Amino acid sequence: MPALKPISQVAVTEAAAELLRELTAEHGPLMFHQSGGCCDGSAPMCFPAGEFLTSDSDVLVGELAVPGLAPVAVWMARDQFAYWSHTHLTIDVVPGRGSGFSLESPTGRRFLTRSRLLTDEESAALGPR
Repeated sequence: MPALKPISQVAVTEAAAELLRELTAEHGPLMFHQSGGCCDGSAPMCFPAGEFLTSDSDVLVGELAVPGLAPVAVWMARDQFAYWSHTHLTIDVVPGRGSGFSLESPTGRRFLTRSRLLTDEESAALGPR
């Protein structure tokens, strides 16, 4: 039987990966925390790794694999993850000004999260979350 491809709940577009390379060159290793609303809507917020303090109230959704970079952790508040646990998240980038708290805000581009429902096979492979 062929080996199963590992399942990830997060991915990154090439455009977002390029911006992550630029930001890493300036700020070092990075992380994301998927915002749940308030001032920044539901934008993925990019920070230097470890600058946004996570706790037991956060879930590590996964790590983005960007060639040439250390894995980029993607975190989300546990209560928000309860609603998003059945989705696959793709970090993308579009023109526009992002939140003042996220590292890309001065670049004229902003990160955004695209989501889709997990397939039954993906859900089964991820197991209980």
